[in-house]
Amino acid sequence: MSEEYGSDFITIVDDDGAEFELEVLDTMDYKGQTYTAFLPANMDENDPDYGIVILRSVFDENGDELFESIDDEAELQDVYEHFAVLLFDEDEEE
Repeated sequence: MSEEYGSDFITIVDDDGAEFELEVLDTMDYKGQTYTAFLPANMDENDPDYGIVILRSVFDENGDELFESIDDEAELQDVYEHFAVLLFDEDEEE
């Protein structure tokens, strides 16, 4: 994990074996689940795929934290809206 700028970064590997470095924006507990919002660390902001990535935090049988994608569009939209309030309201207060 890099702390060069005070941010947390993680590297995840997708189902195809590709690695992605993500910057952790925030984590929240919502409806009994834990979700984390990320921004791609190695992607140009002008890339059409650039944007907030939201993953659900789960623990495997060894107690290791894993992140999984949210396949349910309604759940993803609901969580995104709560993160938007959390992330963007904080920016306006500063």
